[in-house]
Amino acid sequence: MSGNSFGKIFKVTTFGESHGNSLGCVIDGVPAGLEIDFTKVQNALDRRRPGQSLNSKNNASVTSRSEEDKIEVLSGIFEGKTQGTSIGCIIKNKSQHSSDYGNLSSVFRPGHADYTYFMKYGFRDYRGGGRSSGRETACRVAAGEIARQILVHYCPSVKITAYTQRAAGISISKVDFSQIEQNPLRAPDNEAAALMDEKIQLLRKEGDSAGGIVACSITGLPAGIGECVFDKLDAVLAHAIMSIGAVKGIEFGAGFSASDLYGSTNNDSMNVENSGSSVSFATNNSGGILGGISNGNEIFFRAAIKPVPSIYKVQKTVGAGENGKFYDTELQIKGRHDVCLCPRIVPVIEAMTAITLCDLFLQNLPAKC
Repeated sequence: MSGNSFGKIFKVTTFGESHGNSLGCVIDGVPAGLEIDFTKVQNALDRRRPGQSLNSKNNASVTSRSEEDKIEVLSGIFEGKTQGTSIGCIIKNKSQHSSDYGNLSSVFRPGHADYTYFMKYGFRDYRGGGRSSGRETACRVAAGEIARQILVHYCPSVKITAYTQRAAGISISKVDFSQIEQNPLRAPDNEAAALMDEKIQLLRKEGDSAGGIVACSITGLPAGIGECVFDKLDAVLAHAIMSIGAVKGIEFGAGFSASDLYGSTNNDSMNVENSGSSVSFATNNSGGILGGISNGNEIFFRAAIKPVPSIYKVQKTVGAGENGKFYDTELQIKGRHDVCLCPRIVPVIEAMTAITLCDLFLQNLPAKC
């Protein structure tokens, strides 16, 4: 199986399955002599981990699977600093209920990668989806926090903030970053989050699930980051974000709505500031990226998150028979599953954004912050 690595200079490789012994990552290309605070790495993992509750309230969106997600550093760090060698980390699985998946050994779950993995490899780990499970993203979050700390070392002004903009058909009415960690949905609007949570609790009782939209804001990144043609900043970010299993679409700035604008309204007019030492933009329809390169403005994108495919309703599907033929059947999924992925995908999107920016920044170190 190829496709387990991302990045050119700052290169992340992940390994492990949902119900295997451990998950892990290997990070290459880390400069030597940088201090890494692994308390912050653990804090990032705690934001993503299953079985969590915010403010001691039941979180209707997330699975009840309880994992500590404690990171163990195997290599590349000495006395709290990077050695310039590969950083190896593992996260052990401790709360697997593999028996919940026994009925899936020959039956494919609708909306999951079961069928496509079977057709590609002729064999699959049916315990929680194996390599295709969202649990793989724990490794990305660990690597993403390391990337963020390296990025901030070179560019202290950069800040990456993702949040739930819409979930279960309900959108936010305001953006107050201080409220993101005050509600179960990680939305910057506590009132809207309460309505989302109410709808998600209803869907849980009905055995159904919901999707949503996660937005991401990047501020403090200087102009000039990104490569021409094939490695444009937005192209690499799209690759990174679309590699997250539940993401089905991404748009930057005005996105698809730009198709209904005119050039005179879509273009972001430019102005000189600070006695000619800097440039500002009147609008941000470009999402902070022009020609695949950052323009110094806020970089803004939105990712579409599909509904969780593991629902408790009876579904029509197919199975693989011993004779090599497929057959029609019905399936009712068991186990512990999220109802809406948005709050847990927020830290994953921040992590993949940090990995992307760190890699591109290391390719372009002469840029001034």
